[in-house]
Amino acid sequence: MAATSAATLSIGSTACVGAKANSAYNSKTSGLSFNSRNCLRSFTGLKAASSVSCDSDSSFVGKESCAAIQHSFVSRAQKPSQRSYNYVQPRASYKVAILGAAGGIGQPLALLIKMSPLVSTLKLYDVANVKGVAADLSHCNTPSQVFDFTGDKELASCLKDVNVVVIPAGVPRKPGMTRDDLFNINASIVKDLIEAVADNCPDAFIHIISNPVNSTVPIAAEVLKQKGVYDPKKLFGVTTLDVVRANTFVAQKKNLRLIDVDVPVVGGHAGITILPLLSKTKPSVAFTDEEVQELTVKIQNAGTEVVEAKAGAGSATLSMSYAAARFVESSLRALDGDSDVYECSYVQSNLTELPFFASRIKLGRNGVEALIKSELEGLTEYEQKALEALKPELKASIEKGINFVHKQPVAA
Repeated sequence: MAATSAATLSIGSTACVGAKANSAYNSKTSGLSFNSRNCLRSFTGLKAASSVSCDSDSSFVGKESCAAIQHSFVSRAQKPSQRSYNYVQPRASYKVAILGAAGGIGQPLALLIKMSPLVSTLKLYDVANVKGVAADLSHCNTPSQVFDFTGDKELASCLKDVNVVVIPAGVPRKPGMTRDDLFNINASIVKDLIEAVADNCPDAFIHIISNPVNSTVPIAAEVLKQKGVYDPKKLFGVTTLDVVRANTFVAQKKNLRLIDVDVPVVGGHAGITILPLLSKTKPSVAFTDEEVQELTVKIQNAGTEVVEAKAGAGSATLSMSYAAARFVESSLRALDGDSDVYECSYVQSNLTELPFFASRIKLGRNGVEALIKSELEGLTEYEQKALEALKPELKASIEKGINFVHKQPVAA
């Protein structure tokens, strides 16, 4: 969905319906609405209303999501003697686990995922305080069932049979800290959680949010390799927030409709390794050299801006949750058979000499179906220099993650 913008999934007015994009790079949303009296009266989770609409301005659910949601509903007609209406019934069939669900990212992320009509079961895990989060969330009248799991003894049960695992667990940044400062704490947390994933749901899509992503994704890969269950197509570093920020800042700078804007972001997920490809912006727009430099730095430093603004009270929890929910929704659509799902993500890659690299990918039922190489072609001189400049730092972060695992024993 990185090639698209967002649409509203209206809780209370059921779900949204939209037209699927004609191509991965079509950023125009074709929203539609239809009236169908009591069309969701069999939908026990969301309140039935008189219309189902697509409002394409304010959610992580984009036009492909809307098309997938529409596809996941089953039409039913009344008896021939009665007036015909479009009755729809959701087919929520996927299980999602959030590891670190009681944290600053985990709680709002759980709420957003609870809203997805594709989720049947939402499993929340944390070392403490997760029961209250689950109880609170379970009162939301959406179809998915919520279950809580606390501590190491319940982790295996949490992961059993899940389709998507999302890992925001760890400590957040504080003023003056870099993502790399988090390494010593979060590296161990991610390693332990991935060991459990390998033992209990090795076929699941794994979404890594815990920073520093540039290192934690290689950590996860090495653990999975040692466990003999590594599938590079199913391991993702969630860099969607960089795309969300790039789209927002460019739309504001150029006075564009946000729904139309799509900026691919490549490289990694920290500082100068975050490289927005402004020359590839859709719709095509001209930037001065000063604007390119200003926007690039703003996108790279956006996380630090939030950390400093919160003055010790946390990091970018809300925007990260929003971005992660968007990536989860894209993964679920891909699992559900949508053949037109694109996002930017930090994955094992051969697009550069680096073993891991963030770029636009095509998602399918089995994970990464393709890396979109074309977006690294025809770069401007500024972008090409920035790409070369980020490689040493990203390489060092990758090696740091790999070396960490080889110095630490992996549980059998």
